[in-house]
Amino acid sequence: MGKNEFLTPKAIANRIKAKGLQKLRWYCQMCQKQCRDENGFKCHCMSESHQRQMQIFGQNPNRIIDGYSEEFENTFLEHMKRSHRFSRIAATVVYNEYISDRHHIHMNSTQWATLTEFIKYLGRTGKCKVEETPKGWFITYIDRDSETLFKERQKNKRIKADVAEEEKHEREIMKQIERAEQLMPVSNGKDKGAEALSSDKQENGGKIAFALGSSSKVVAKGECSRMMFDEMEADKTEKGKHSRRSSNNGGIGGAEKSALDDLMREEEKAKERSNRKDYWLCEGIIVKVMSQALAEKGYYKKKGVVRKVIDKYVGEIEILDSKHVLRVDQEELETVIPQIGGLVRIVNGAYRGLNARLLAVDTDRYCAKVQIEKGVYDGRVLPAVEYEDICKILQ
Repeated sequence: MGKNEFLTPKAIANRIKAKGLQKLRWYCQMCQKQCRDENGFKCHCMSESHQRQMQIFGQNPNRIIDGYSEEFENTFLEHMKRSHRFSRIAATVVYNEYISDRHHIHMNSTQWATLTEFIKYLGRTGKCKVEETPKGWFITYIDRDSETLFKERQKNKRIKADVAEEEKHEREIMKQIERAEQLMPVSNGKDKGAEALSSDKQENGGKIAFALGSSSKVVAKGECSRMMFDEMEADKTEKGKHSRRSSNNGGIGGAEKSALDDLMREEEKAKERSNRKDYWLCEGIIVKVMSQALAEKGYYKKKGVVRKVIDKYVGEIEILDSKHVLRVDQEELETVIPQIGGLVRIVNGAYRGLNARLLAVDTDRYCAKVQIEKGVYDGRVLPAVEYEDICKILQ
């Protein structure tokens, strides 16, 4: 049996050594051969096979280098997409993971001489988000996959449709409120209106049709009218004769105002039920990290801005002072209340997603008074919003 047969100790040792990574400067990309030392690489460069490959390279060197550069870039980004699709990670860590495959395209065969040049190229072309820190270069993969973009477009389309439907519903409610306000009496024909109203109630048995003043037009039916009657009857029961005298002097207007208040309260309750969720994170707000697990790393009670929301409950938080990016569950985050006059976003409840101006803070009840800015409810004042339902906006 010869010295270098397949099962000899020497041959086995050679194969074990060949599996591991060797020095990059002793690798020939054209021949795809890794040499173990400088002498071996020198002997390879003098071999006939290497000379033939170099003649091919000399015919069109730019095309070959561009091909290797493109293949290196594609495989590097593919590794980023598979392993660190949603993470901000050090460039050296990704590169070490990439070169662990001994058959990878080596950087000395591409147009980039160093890893820093390659990382800057990815940042210039918009394929990765690149950031230089005291600890080195950090990169974040920018997902431009067609399927992901399609899902994102579909999600945005559904969100816009929901917002349009909600605005349409709000406009209908506002129209109903305006119509109810127009029913309020403006003349002295209130007694006649009250008589017509009570007689219609007795005749129709709950189906109400009434006219105010001297007008003969049927003006309202259903819930709004029943709410008005309920309020009137409650006033009569509680106050007796004094209530009857006050109703003759304008009690109908007070009942109508109470009915409008009830209608608005019902609207608020419906919006509260539909918009109250168990998740509240959204992009662009400033939160405080309250995780005890991150206290050792110095992030406890640090403020950061939410850059991205993952699966509704997890946020990518960029710490304001250090610019470090963390992934933190919303259970370990806390809303931030700005100074009086600052902008906040309503993150939960009836007016979820709207921006408002902070007017006052009630420290005893842990709530705040805000005024909505822009949108359908522009100018509406909310007197008591809990601290957990509002959060400071990054400006």
